[in-house]
Amino acid sequence: MRSLSYDIEFRARARRTQGWGLGLLAVAGLMWIWLAVLIFSPYEAEWDGRSKDCVSRWTSENLHNSDSRCVNERDWPELLAVLGGSVPVAVVGSVLYTSGSVSHRMAEHLAEVTRLTEASA
Repeated sequence: MRSLSYDIEFRARARRTQGWGLGLLAVAGLMWIWLAVLIFSPYEAEWDGRSKDCVSRWTSENLHNSDSRCVNERDWPELLAVLGGSVPVAVVGSVLYTSGSVSHRMAEHLAEVTRLTEASA
């Protein structure tokens, strides 16, 4: 019976690992949604005590206006920080989810092989 309790604990750890991986993938997905909102939504730029509404960062409409400072006021470091921060979270989440899935499948496989071996004996 010790092997049964070990198998149950092993499967529980595999499910927890899967859960952590799925949680980190969800966090990375939320970061990508935040990045999309920052890129595609209009923003407000301030200079000389005045504020101006600017079109989204995705368009290049302001590049053709020589007096527009919207292009210079874009906050690209924030966008790159969100993107750069989401990549390691997504990679770690993928690794954890895959590791938990493989562990759980291997435990199921071993249990089935053991059951078939005992049934044929």
